[in-house]
Amino acid sequence: MPRAAVKTAAAKTRAAAPPERTAVPSKRHAAPWKPPSRARVLRVRDRLRGVYGIPLMRPHEEPIAELILTVLSQSTNDRNRDVAFLRLRTRFPAWEAVRDAPVAEIEEAIRPGGISKVKSVRIQAILRAMSERPGPPGRDAEEGGGELSLDWLPEVELTEARDYLTELPGVGRKTAACVLLFAYGLRDVPVDTHVSRVGARLRLLEDGAAFERMHDQMLALTPPGQELELHVNLLRHGRRTCHARSPECHDCALARMCPSRALFT
Repeated sequence: MPRAAVKTAAAKTRAAAPPERTAVPSKRHAAPWKPPSRARVLRVRDRLRGVYGIPLMRPHEEPIAELILTVLSQSTNDRNRDVAFLRLRTRFPAWEAVRDAPVAEIEEAIRPGGISKVKSVRIQAILRAMSERPGPPGRDAEEGGGELSLDWLPEVELTEARDYLTELPGVGRKTAACVLLFAYGLRDVPVDTHVSRVGARLRLLEDGAAFERMHDQMLALTPPGQELELHVNLLRHGRRTCHARSPECHDCALARMCPSRALFT
């Protein structure tokens, strides 16, 4: 098993989110959205920092583990995701074995994570696509049966690394951002359902925008070096206070600076 896979599976605080799609807000703001000022972003960051602290997660350098873990996180909770991941790695210690195994065996191993029939097919499709196209120009494929690796990602331009990941079957911007940020600490910010909801309510992000557009907006507003902090703390706030149906505005540290508060109180 990868040296950090178990630790990162247990430590992850990001949300389980469905594949990237268009956000559908429950209530819209009348005024057109415009990008927030740097001063506003820093005020939000500082207020979140006062509540949740500064998260510390060192890059674990296990990009394939991060990629598969993110696929397993879709439409389930953290516990079931982690159980499915650990069962998969216990049964198949090498990613090449996951790629080459009968799909029914993959499905059985990850069943605790939910929708295992879909996820097992997707996982194998991703690993096989990596075999067929193992990296940037200059890396030679071995007829689909060679060693799997994403260790080259930090060696190329960020856009090239992101493009490679998003061209894999079923991999969107959120999944790619998880790999780049959590595995290597590269400059990307995953926007899941919690981050998009809290960001839109605070008017940091454009309410109702496609997730692709929200990722661009989130990356533009995030101070360099604080990608992990803003992602994790917005996610925590969405889980603990700024709920989808009934946000706890009365107990929210951001209430006084939130333009959406009047919509829920």
